Amino acid sequence: MIEIPSDLHKDLVPLAFLLGNWAGAGVHDFPGSEKCNFGQEVTFSHDGRDFLEYHSRTWVLDNDGNKVRPLESESGFWRIDAERRVEVTMTRDDGVVEIWYGRMADKKPQIDLVSDTVARTPDAPPYSGGKRLYGYVKSDLMWVGEKQTPEVELRPYMSAHLKKVVTPEDVERWAKALPDDMPDDGIAFFK
Repeated sequence: MIEIPSDLHKDLVPLAFLLGNWAGAGVHDFPGSEKCNFGQEVTFSHDGRDFLEYHSRTWVLDNDGNKVRPLESESGFWRIDAERRVEVTMTRDDGVVEIWYGRMADKKPQIDLVSDTVARTPDAPPYSGGKRLYGYVKSDLMWVGEKQTPEVELRPYMSAHLKKVVTPEDVERWAKALPDDMPDDGIAFFK
């Protein structure tokens, strides 16, 4: 279920499906780096202004699904205009700063992004651009990222399947929103 907070800036309503805390796992595979499964936590939040704040942390998982070490962290800001064009500014822990542009699909919660500008610190790894696809599928957030370097052509390197994290505050809010005439046995609710 997609909730639209009452204090969400009106321009951000098409991006409301991103809001919240997400967690899940995915696969990382790119030439010159370790191929691995990873865990991920993502937060999309807002403060009433015309952007979403974004934070992502990933870590390498062992064969049993335990955290081994950090993989990547990034943060940024997402905006959308009236024509459903999306703009993202993003900073990564490895010294890369990017500006992404893209578009939200018509009639479905899906966003295609392409990097437009890349800036790197002197010690940042080689990187010259990328693409990302984010989609809300059956109440889950899924994404795939592609990247390129001067040595490697554009290719997929990360993808993940994330589930919405339910907080105690969410449960309390939902409980308060239940109708007063809920059936005691719960079965009648489904009839």
